[in-house]
This record gives sequence, structure tokens and C-alpha cells, in this order.
Amino acid sequence: MSTLEIPVRRRPEPEPPALARRAWVEHLMGTAVSVHVRTPDPDRPDIGAAVARVFAHLRRADAVFSTWRADSDLLRLQHGETDEVHAWLGDVTLLCLEAEERTDGLFSAWRSRRHGRAVFDPTGLVKGWALAGAAAHLDVLPDIAYALGAGGDVVVGAGSGLTGDEPTWRIGVEDPARAGHVVDVVPVRRGAVATSGSSARGGHVVDPRTRCAVVRPGSATVIGPDLTWADVWATAAWVDPGRAARLLAERDPGYRLLGH
Repeated sequence: MSTLEIPVRRRPEPEPPALARRAWVEHLMGTAVSVHVRTPDPDRPDIGAAVARVFAHLRRADAVFSTWRADSDLLRLQHGETDEVHAWLGDVTLLCLEAEERTDGLFSAWRSRRHGRAVFDPTGLVKGWALAGAAAHLDVLPDIAYALGAGGDVVVGAGSGLTGDEPTWRIGVEDPARAGHVVDVVPVRRGAVATSGSSARGGHVVDPRTRCAVVRPGSATVIGPDLTWADVWATAAWVDPGRAARLLAERDPGYRLLGH
């Protein structure tokens, strides 16, 4: 018996909506913080409200952890002026202890000062952690892709309506030898990029083993799913690239180290 195949005319797949782009920039935590959004309508009120919450979150983090503001929770606690501090201080302290263990001491938030007294300074973790937390205000929005960045650290994500269809962001890594130039471009759909070095801020990273600032040419960039840990590993890699690369491969294989 033969059968007759009747061709079925399929409706063409609808074209995805064109994505427009908008950016917001504020100066917070000692650096320029930018939010870039790609969506069909970037002027939606709910997007503007979410971006405002992002900046408010970062301002609050600065008020808690700043090492420059005399009224920050961190400095008031260090100076013995108060024992009532934001719960974030406890959260970050635990993360810093975990980071020190995970990196075998290449990352440390404790600094020796005069008379040998150890001082808690979580600066090397706080920026990445704060940006990752602030990004949660964008994750809840439908139909957006976003890139949130500050001082060499970027977290990229997408709202609930773009699952699996979010566009790729091309994240530029600054050339440590030539300010304002890009040495590498990293494509990211979801995840984080963190870079550490001395070209922009001098010897701000201290080797916990020697207590000396790390100053040399180059930089260390880490790509991975979470900005908090990408930032920690970038700092560790700047302190000791070879050892950090080995530890990263053993303990956090979801992260990738680039050297420049």
C-alpha cells in the first residue's frame, strides 16, 4: 500500500525582538560603576527602578566596608567606637576566612600594622562580593541582559525572561602596559570577569606571605560563574600566578585564569 505525503506549510519562526542598549554610570566605592542593559525597551520604569536599587546596594556596601570613611561600620569597629555593625560584616568575615583557606593563604584579609597588630581589611573581596549582590536586583527583571562593572570587575547576567537566549557580551581587558587600550576581549553570556594588577592602583595588593606589595608588569584575569570568587582568585593569581593556577585547577575548575 502506498501513502500520499501531504506537505505541511510551517509558519516561519518569529524574529526575536531587536535589543536596544542603555547605560548608567555613578562614582561609588572609589571607582566608576556602570550598568549596561540590553532589552527591547531599556527605558521601562521597572528597569530604572532596579538600577537605582543596584546603586543603593553599592552605596550601602561602601558605608559598611569603606577603609576611607571614618563613619563606616568597619572603621568604627576597628577603632573600638561601636560593637553594633551591619550583618554584612559577619558574612564577609566568613567569606574571607574561606577565601584564605581555599587559596592556601595567597589571599588574606588580615594586615599587620604597627606593633604587630592584625587589622581586618576585606577590600580584596568586598568589591566583587558587593557587585555580585547588587546584580541580584537585575536578575529578577524579565527580558533583559545586563553587564555590571567597576574597576576591572564585571558580572554579566540575564533576567528571567531571557533564559537561554541572552546575547553575548564582549568584555575588554585593559592592557596593563598601555592605559586605555585593550589587550584581550572575553565573550561572556553569564558569569564574571575579574582582573588584578598594579598598573592602575600601584602596589595595592600585598603578598600575605611577605607582607610586601606586589608590583610588577602584567595583570591576572579570572573568568568564572561568580564574581566574588573570580575576584578572590584574580588577587591570588596576582600574588603567585603559578601556584594560584595549580590551586584553581584543583579546587575551582569552573574558573579560568588568563595572564597578560
